[in-house]
Amino acid sequence: MSEVLVLVDHVGGEVRKSTLELLTIAKPLGEPVAVFIGDAAAGEAAAGRLGEYGAEKVLVASDPAYSEYLVAPHAELLANLIETRQPAGVLVPATADGREIAARAAVRTNSGVITDANAVADGFVATQSVFAGSYTVTGRVIKGTPIVAVKPNSVAPEANAGAGTVETVDFAPSDAAKTAKIVSVEEKPASGRPQLTEAPIVVSGGRGTNGDFGPVEELADALGAAVGASRAAVDAGWYPHANQVGQTGKTVSPQLYVAAGISGAIQHRAGMQTSKNIVAINKDDEAPIFELADFGVVGDLFQVLPQATEAVKARK
Repeated sequence: MSEVLVLVDHVGGEVRKSTLELLTIAKPLGEPVAVFIGDAAAGEAAAGRLGEYGAEKVLVASDPAYSEYLVAPHAELLANLIETRQPAGVLVPATADGREIAARAAVRTNSGVITDANAVADGFVATQSVFAGSYTVTGRVIKGTPIVAVKPNSVAPEANAGAGTVETVDFAPSDAAKTAKIVSVEEKPASGRPQLTEAPIVVSGGRGTNGDFGPVEELADALGAAVGASRAAVDAGWYPHANQVGQTGKTVSPQLYVAAGISGAIQHRAGMQTSKNIVAINKDDEAPIFELADFGVVGDLFQVLPQATEAVKARK
């Protein structure tokens, strides 16, 4: 059975849920092989978790260049593994770094790449939502090794024990890949909420909040959700850009997406239209967001959200 390489997304060795989803997708496609880039000890520690979700092998690459420079060394490593191991395909998380690594590796190996996939079937046939969710398309790579970037929350992770055998990869990135050096790292203050792109529930606020995200945050905390924002809210300075959902922000695909005071412009829809269940709250009963919503509430978010928050708390 041919190998399927899975690029591990982790923070300090703590494997993110998106990686477990990729391993779940990889299992029916071939032999899942996790590619861990980072500290060797952290890679060995993560091997147990990766093996629990199907990784037969864990390739650990720990050259200092991977942490000292931006993504070019990662892409060189992935390209080298594609050329030497000849896998059936490669799965990477559809994050900003993941998409860039996929693109760079595809160029180096003369391969095709598919980004923002929602599903991957036999033969690496990928499903995507395009044109702000107006169409669902399927496609596959016809040249080289398929490299597919998959959105978080596309599948539920399923434990499926693999050997998780650790193998050390001795690969030194070239000097050409060491042109953008990381000079400082500042830890982002912890909010206590889940990461936006991985959260199973997202509550977002838009222009209708008038800058007051209090009700949005209170509902999010009651649900254990992440907080998102529309471009209008971000451009107005009401919420950080890191929380923007949309074509020029983050792409999310949670089980539940609550849009409060968001009109539903195509730019915003492009970032959340693959959510499994969408609840819209807006005073304008003709707002475009209602065309996309599974459930709609016509009303003032400052009245609706506090009631919803109280109802959620009462059921806990």
